Amino acid sequence: MDRVNRQWVLRQRPKGLIQDGDLELVDAPIPEVKDSEVLIRTVYLSLDPTNRTWMNDAEGYLPAVQLGAVMRGLTLGVVEESKSDRFKAGDIVTTAAGGWSHYAVVPDSTVSRVHRAPGLPLTANMSVMGMTGMTAWFGVMDVLQPKAGETIVISAAAGAVGSIAGQVAKAQGARVIGIAGGPEKCRWLTEELGFDAAIDYKNEDVGDALDRLAPDGVEMNFENVGGDIMVSVFNRLKVHARMAVCGLISSYNATRMPPSPNLGRLITHRIRMQGFLVMDYSPRVKEMVVGLGPMLADGRVQWKVHVDDGLEGALDSLNRLFTGDHDGKLLVRVSEEPAE
Repeated sequence: MDRVNRQWVLRQRPKGLIQDGDLELVDAPIPEVKDSEVLIRTVYLSLDPTNRTWMNDAEGYLPAVQLGAVMRGLTLGVVEESKSDRFKAGDIVTTAAGGWSHYAVVPDSTVSRVHRAPGLPLTANMSVMGMTGMTAWFGVMDVLQPKAGETIVISAAAGAVGSIAGQVAKAQGARVIGIAGGPEKCRWLTEELGFDAAIDYKNEDVGDALDRLAPDGVEMNFENVGGDIMVSVFNRLKVHARMAVCGLISSYNATRMPPSPNLGRLITHRIRMQGFLVMDYSPRVKEMVVGLGPMLADGRVQWKVHVDDGLEGALDSLNRLFTGDHDGKLLVRVSEEPAE
């Protein structure tokens, strides 16, 4: 096969934001497809904060990417060649086994078929109707279990997960306060997504704003950031409050660990603090589709994707997650979508 495969390989462990030399874009041959394997052409690469944690030699829910290995990442692509009984050429699929690569030959056991959602673009399968939607749905509905009239605070609220989580909570009758960076993002939350209030952490003190917006405290926190922002919210959680810890993005590039809350408050306020991983909910994906699908159809949930073109720019694109220079779900378009 004469096609050249371009792929990002991890060369050294980054310190802080990814720098030149941490990863290298290399050309490699496409391996021969063996029995029970498929060759996938990558169409979209999902960029997520967890990509950065996989570069560190640290304990995590998945092993660190090894030096010299192709960078791990969730992709959506098209089967170009198959020696599998489960998939045929032309199938649209998703996998985390291929990584940051134009092409990948992977076992069919690591691949899932993608069904285009009626009336939605293919990018929805990498965002609101994919892992992003699942994270938001189960973080709110399963972990936090909002009740009408309760107040929820969501950090990184203009991000892919936070923006959907806030709308799901709002549909359950919760009062939703989002924390985001910049007036435009805050305006999007309140004027378009229906959040009750938004706090611009770049231009106002989060604690002071929470005291103004929720003087009696808050019942729920959907935490995506950690650090000073999490401390400000944690210190205002009410007795028997619930906290869903989805991510701690403030620490992923940190060379020193950011501040953490006084966990003694877990005892005094009987707070339930739970971390969760979306992969644990994979067997329950139909619950998300049944619950979130009608909200998309009737406009109760809106969503955005930010698509950068070209695998060559994936490192600059990933850094957008930490500078805030994007809206909604961040994707890289690696190749053209297949015709419907």
